[in-house]
Amino acid sequence: MTFSLPRAAPRALRSFAKASARPQVPLRRPAQPLFRRYLATPSSEQPRLRLGSVAPNFQAKTTNGDIDFHQFIGDSWTILFSHPADFTPVCTTELGAFAKLKDEFEKRNVKMIGLSANDLGSHGKWIEDINEISKTNLQFPIIADADRKVAFLYDMIDQQDLDNIDEKGIAFTIRSVFVIDPSKKIRLTMMYPASTGRNTAEVLRVIDSLQTGDKKGVTTPIDWMPGDDVIVPPSVSTPDAKKKFGEVREIKPYLRYTTI
Repeated sequence: MTFSLPRAAPRALRSFAKASARPQVPLRRPAQPLFRRYLATPSSEQPRLRLGSVAPNFQAKTTNGDIDFHQFIGDSWTILFSHPADFTPVCTTELGAFAKLKDEFEKRNVKMIGLSANDLGSHGKWIEDINEISKTNLQFPIIADADRKVAFLYDMIDQQDLDNIDEKGIAFTIRSVFVIDPSKKIRLTMMYPASTGRNTAEVLRVIDSLQTGDKKGVTTPIDWMPGDDVIVPPSVSTPDAKKKFGEVREIKPYLRYTTI
């Protein structure tokens, strides 16, 4: 049995061979604004901000001078929290509340650093308003992130803003919280929409939980507060837990409480 190509096939094959032999001219893409190009960075280059991963380092200008973020952290715990913009109502109440808790955070060896998507001149005038309204003295630094480089590095961007980016080609930042330990590891993240203010008491509570777990080798149950009973991790046997903690209350073999 013979097999033959249609009469037109040889001409098509010759045309394809000629086209393949021509030098290929790369297509030019239209220039994009800087921020759009930055957002188009391949996802493989975006740091993966998983719990336990090292917080990305950066250099930035702040209301307390230029910083290298990892040097700023030093041997302390650190809270990095972002704000959509200066002179906005929810952000103003939040920064005033955090400023009032300065002594509480210092007791726990925690540094605070804020971020808002405006320049330093705007930050300085805004801090005056915050201190006046909240009757406080805000001392922790606020990062100037008008170009959103840090906001993008930490993925503090709302998808809706990316989809409907304004005429300046810049998206708003959301209300993110990153709790970072002295080894520069991310230990906890919280993300809020721009319309919802955070809870300072909850930020303190999770700091207490993380530090208690690190020091005592325990976990904390729902709504735990300092002084409440804690949970013995499943990795610790009951005999070993009794040697370490004393009394252990076994609700189930996998749920055991103790007092520290």
